[in-house]
Amino acid sequence: MGYIDKDIQAASDAELLDAYSRTVTDAVDRVGPAVSRIERTGGQGGQGSGFAISPDGLIVTNNHVVENARGIRLKMPDGYSGEGRILGRDPDTDLALVRANSGLSAWAPLGDSKSLKRGQIAIAIGNPLGFEWTVTAGVVSALGRSVRAANGRLIDDVIQTDAALNPGNSGGPLVSSAGEIVGVNTAVIQGAQGIAFAVASNTANFVISEILRFGRVRRAFIGVAVDTIALPRRVALRAGVTGETSVRLRRVEPGGPADQAGLREGDFVLAIDANPVLGIDDMVRLLDGERIGRATEVLIYSVTNDIERKTVFPIARPS
Repeated sequence: MGYIDKDIQAASDAELLDAYSRTVTDAVDRVGPAVSRIERTGGQGGQGSGFAISPDGLIVTNNHVVENARGIRLKMPDGYSGEGRILGRDPDTDLALVRANSGLSAWAPLGDSKSLKRGQIAIAIGNPLGFEWTVTAGVVSALGRSVRAANGRLIDDVIQTDAALNPGNSGGPLVSSAGEIVGVNTAVIQGAQGIAFAVASNTANFVISEILRFGRVRRAFIGVAVDTIALPRRVALRAGVTGETSVRLRRVEPGGPADQAGLREGDFVLAIDANPVLGIDDMVRLLDGERIGRATEVLIYSVTNDIERKTVFPIARPS
């Protein structure tokens, strides 16, 4: 029976560790300078994290970091310290957009969270418990989770990770091994070990664009809860679609627009107004405020094994 020389094995292990370390440090070098400490000033204080996404001072953070703040103070790793103002908040996704009062020297754009896979390296950067610009690393534990925001709404398309998060990490970036921001760290389950969550970057992109255009997020509502799933090949062939993923209706609210249109639990949503639906983030993006009250065609693969087109009239999302 053959054996592996212990010196060779040790050298191989060292190379793997060095490669892992380089991956993490490269990602941190790319994104770390854009990460900010955010402090609420006046009234009820508190602090959290955020990150700049543009040189003109746009900073993404959590809604609960800046909620009820009378003033905002920002601090960057390069020594910058200054005031900021809240451009808009979205309690439904626990996201907020802040603008620094002057330009910033470092920023990092949002990446594509749809490219993530379970098991990929996940790196969190933030200011936990006041310890500034702390780095933790783990893996992407699961995708497409739903967690409840402080206002009671379910946040869909959430990334689960085991990268250690603590109070103060909120609003900081979750970074992939490629050095791309793929999520906004938002929540930790108290009492659990190694379970934390981040809002997907594709959801954040939608929220940011809505805030910049309207100062708030407008949403159409059809009354469903959904999961992102692998699309069976036979279904894709029957429907004439090329995507490998889709969403399946986990729950249909009785009396809601989807229920009135005949959508049922277990149906696959393949497209909305001829736009492919490959995941939850596509549904969030496609059901924007422009579709409120407008006839919207939904292509589904139904629980009766038929390809059907349903006409839904979305309503404004209930407050």
